Amino acid sequence: MVIETTIKVYGMSCKHCVKSVTDAISELDGVESVDVNLENEQATVTFDSDTIGLDDIRQAVKNAGYEPVGEVDETGKSQPCPVEDEESEESDTCHFVIDEGENKKPAEETGQYATSTLNTNFKVTGMTCASCAKNVEKILKKQAGVVSATVNLALEKASVTYDSSAVSSKELKDAVVSIGYGVERDSADFKIGGMTCASCAKNVEKALKKLKGVESVSVNLPLEKAHVVYDSSLVSAADMKSAVESIGYTASSVKKEFESDREREARETEMKQQRKNLIIAAALVLPVSFGDMSSAFPDILWFVPPLLANKVVLFLLTTIVMLFPGRQFFTGTYEDFKHGVTDMDLLIATGTGAAYSVSVFATFIDLGPGYEHTYYHTAAMLITFIVFGRYMESKTKGRTSEAIRKLMGLKAKTARIIVDDKEKEVPIEDVEIGHIILVKPGEKIPVDGEVTSGSSAVDESMITGESIPVEKNIGDTVIGATINKSGTLKFRATKVGSETALAQIIQLVENAQTSKPPLQRIADVVAGNFILAVHIIALTSFLVWFLIGYEIFDVLQFSNITSPFLFSLLIAITVLVISCPCAVGLATPAAIMVGTGKGAENGILIKTGEALERAQKLDTIVFDKTGTLTVGKPELTDVISSGGYSENEVLRIAATVEKGSEHPLGEAVVNGAQTRSINPGTAEKFKNVPGHGVEAVFEGKRILLGTRKLMDDNNIEISEFNKTMKKLENDGKTAILVASDEKATGVVAVADVLKDNSKQAIDKVHKMGLEAIMITGDNKRTADAIGKQVGMDRVLSEVLPEQKASEIKKLQDEGRVVAMVGDGINDAPALTQSDIGIAMGAGTDVAMESAKIVLIKNDLMDVIASIRLSKLTMRKIKQNLFWALGYNSVGIPIAAGILYPFVHQILISPALAAAFMAMSSVSVTTNSLLMKKSDIK
Repeated sequence: MVIETTIKVYGMSCKHCVKSVTDAISELDGVESVDVNLENEQATVTFDSDTIGLDDIRQAVKNAGYEPVGEVDETGKSQPCPVEDEESEESDTCHFVIDEGENKKPAEETGQYATSTLNTNFKVTGMTCASCAKNVEKILKKQAGVVSATVNLALEKASVTYDSSAVSSKELKDAVVSIGYGVERDSADFKIGGMTCASCAKNVEKALKKLKGVESVSVNLPLEKAHVVYDSSLVSAADMKSAVESIGYTASSVKKEFESDREREARETEMKQQRKNLIIAAALVLPVSFGDMSSAFPDILWFVPPLLANKVVLFLLTTIVMLFPGRQFFTGTYEDFKHGVTDMDLLIATGTGAAYSVSVFATFIDLGPGYEHTYYHTAAMLITFIVFGRYMESKTKGRTSEAIRKLMGLKAKTARIIVDDKEKEVPIEDVEIGHIILVKPGEKIPVDGEVTSGSSAVDESMITGESIPVEKNIGDTVIGATINKSGTLKFRATKVGSETALAQIIQLVENAQTSKPPLQRIADVVAGNFILAVHIIALTSFLVWFLIGYEIFDVLQFSNITSPFLFSLLIAITVLVISCPCAVGLATPAAIMVGTGKGAENGILIKTGEALERAQKLDTIVFDKTGTLTVGKPELTDVISSGGYSENEVLRIAATVEKGSEHPLGEAVVNGAQTRSINPGTAEKFKNVPGHGVEAVFEGKRILLGTRKLMDDNNIEISEFNKTMKKLENDGKTAILVASDEKATGVVAVADVLKDNSKQAIDKVHKMGLEAIMITGDNKRTADAIGKQVGMDRVLSEVLPEQKASEIKKLQDEGRVVAMVGDGINDAPALTQSDIGIAMGAGTDVAMESAKIVLIKNDLMDVIASIRLSKLTMRKIKQNLFWALGYNSVGIPIAAGILYPFVHQILISPALAAAFMAMSSVSVTTNSLLMKKSDIK
């Protein structure tokens, strides 16, 4: 019988302990699954009671050096086991049958076992269109144990949730490779110490292969090295080192010198290849087009030399285009057919192949009157347009992943830990929970922790986005990657590796990127279905005319084509030529290129066509406060005086004490004084009072500058300022009391002020019928004050950095289409989670890389302009598709000969078919260019 039980395990202090307990239990015969929770000090085990007993599990835990206690009840508390039968061998056990929904059944009846569900993300190469993404999703979902699979075409990433007991991450990747796409795999090399024989190498290999996510291991005994191919979303280098060390060997990472960025290298290689293809195609398309059309329009193209109009010369030039820039489409189609899938390569290959083939026939074979024309220009132009599109895609593809790399670059590389009262610098990977870490002024805090000694102001702006440093004292939490500004701190590491706030933000960005299904362009959807229909129509047309039409309608009487086969074949080719997807392929890219160009002219950088497509559907815009609605750094706003002091005197005293301060509040006071032409004096005996303010002596008087608490501790009466302080704080300002010679003399207020056009922008948002929401980490009172000033519909306050994305997700769950406007690193997850991320141009690189739209001029009014541009572009795309498909809807039936039985001689030749497509392309291009005259401001 398969049952589940949970026991308390005492003595665990870190992840290594968890691994030791997990391994000890997992090695027992009959154990199906083990889940060890460090925080709750529990181990949940699913096992076959016919093979193993609870005492065996307890003994295994004891042998590993830990203390197992009685089972845990449903409340999570450790309880003695109820004894139902003193004679029973298992009277000391508490078993919980696995829950199968609302109705619980014994495990042996359901046949179900506890599963281990994991999520993995990996990069897929070789995808070129939405059909490719569908193909990858389809093959992944076919694999046993896969719960869900989504593929993001723009990021070239697959995200899969699966049951690791049914399928491995390696098998998932192999499945993708099996249908002709590539997968990038992570690898690491380790220097292994302590190996003396082949058995040692085998032990190391075995220990590494046990880890979930490790796909292959190769251990070289003479070189003392291990090469591991693994899934970085399931296992880390630190986990692998721990596994080796747990069996008595040593392991250290081998850093590969000159190791290049594989993703960037692959992207640059693709871009160079498409640039080369574009140069070849662009250089030949004009000679081919002019030469090919000169016979049809001799009066217009009189300047074309006879040599260029020669069919054999045109054949040679077009063949170069087909063999080099165009080869990728034909090889792609072949690979797709080989693996039983289809994508846009088939569409392009069919259209260009048909135009090229009929031209070759016309060049070297006399097909009779009406079919002596060539259509090399159609093939050359189509390939040039498509190659240009792919070149542009290769330039922007993978740009969002730059945000991940920049986030990772924020991490500290080393940490200074205290060992036996001595400082020791170690790699960040070697820091463990519980280590005491020393951080000096100006240094980066390596991991998350709790302050045990010292006090300082910490600049958390890179994580929180808030410009004012936060005072840290004993017991306070510090965040990895933030900067210690003033004092020396010692703190105990509480979160390391993937558990730190920065790592969580990185994970949130990745999850937001891969969780949303890729938006398929309208052209891809239409063309993907359209090409299948065209092939069916072409084949049907051929069979109908060959088998019955030629004889029934007496074609020979009205045509000089004596072969039913040739006549039917030409009709089929004409159908394919007239449906050549020039206009359909141009409909979306042409409008998007003009739209993005117009955006750039107006200071709006739009990274993808999907951003334009989505922005016009927005109904909610969420604005970050700091740096987006506000200036981003504190400024002096108010000076209030009392006790016979003037405002200038109060400000001079405050600026004198704060002169030389690195604290932004102090800098704001000093800058404010200088703006008012007040020169600070020189203070003596400066003393920092952590968390409360500063103390100094100026002109023989003791000066205090800080909070109410500082004044209360020094018995200074401040009741006359209570009302003023409250009003300032309700307005979202930081009020600083000033006292001189044991008497309160005034208040200076500092705030991160609103940008000049913030309120105007929010008013415009409301006029467009959209809801405006502000999100910030500020306290509710300050946030509400700012929100009221700017006219927000709703204010989300006291939101931690890692919670911003979840707040966006909540809005999306309500059915809203949400845009996020931000500028800080902490906004990156929310920018990617939102339907449209909009970053301010003056913000951080990470925010701009994570967003789909960047406002270069840092002007909030451009948020409105970007939405207007989106609506304009989508309107043009729909118009383009109407024209493109309209020509085909009329032309294809006529090309198939539908009118021939009723009105003889009405049969479209390939030349007329090409003219139809030329008109269609001209209409689409001209319509798109008209956008340039539109006003979006």
